[in-house]
Amino acid sequence: MSLKVLVADDSGVMRKIIIRVLKSIGVEDIVEAADGEEALAKFVPGEFQLVLTDWNMPRKTGLDVIKGVREVDADVALIMITTEAEKRRVLEAIQAGVTDYLAKPFEADTLRAKLEKHFGNQFASA
Repeated sequence: MSLKVLVADDSGVMRKIIIRVLKSIGVEDIVEAADGEEALAKFVPGEFQLVLTDWNMPRKTGLDVIKGVREVDADVALIMITTEAEKRRVLEAIQAGVTDYLAKPFEADTLRAKLEKHFGNQFASA
């Protein structure tokens, strides 16, 4: 199975890190968004299998992205990659429909493990 992934983060450096990790484990079909509004504009229901989003972004937050994506696609996997690890925030994301949560900073193997949890053991070791 080939994944198509949308990566939303306002930090260009963080997007590059996430994309580098994804490519190192065999994910090649990646679309970038510099904020939540751009992510929602680029999201097409049924086209993406995974959305990786930061929480704190301008124009629309990662929580807005999750809510907006869930309104049009109940099946896509949504992983929040953020420094926001406070229990109240995690619960807020879960209630909005997030599939999983990954705290920054993260290791490549941690992201690979999250993907394997949701998509099976099809990914190369980072």
